[in-house]
Amino acid sequence: MARPDKAAAVAELTDKFRSSNAAVLTEYRGLTVAQLKTLRRSLGENAQYAVVKNTLTKIAANEAGITLDDQLFAGPTAVAFVTGDPVESAKGLRDFAKENPNLVIKGGVLEGKALSADEIKKLADLESREVLLSKLAGAFKAKQSQAASVFQALPSKLVRTVDALRAKQDEQGGAE
Repeated sequence: MARPDKAAAVAELTDKFRSSNAAVLTEYRGLTVAQLKTLRRSLGENAQYAVVKNTLTKIAANEAGITLDDQLFAGPTAVAFVTGDPVESAKGLRDFAKENPNLVIKGGVLEGKALSADEIKKLADLESREVLLSKLAGAFKAKQSQAASVFQALPSKLVRTVDALRAKQDEQGGAE
């Protein structure tokens, strides 16, 4: 029978997997406590970085309906549970790993879909949600301006055409 403390740990990890938008599994072997503290700060406010037991984490992921490769659970493991923008946290992990090669990104999960380490690095290369939304808003605004110009041009073109027809009729009427 499972010990109550382990059952509670599995339940807590299961809740974290379910309530997170993303989770990134890392190997932290060789990092100091100070470096881990710096890493936690670099992830942003919407991420929680926790050192976990592999067996309990695997059980919790399965209970949350997430299937992860067994290779992700080799060696000491820590998980970054992301409740906000996953791009911001992925960038924090990537940048920290560049400065501290002891941090190895193993893989993770994004909205229930398993991701490889390379896919997480690609996610880190994306622009943040706010930047993408502002670009989208700018594109919509540009299209509205173009539409307004087209709608404004039609009546003025019509007026010029009518004036040209009148002038032509006046010339033809005066020539007869």
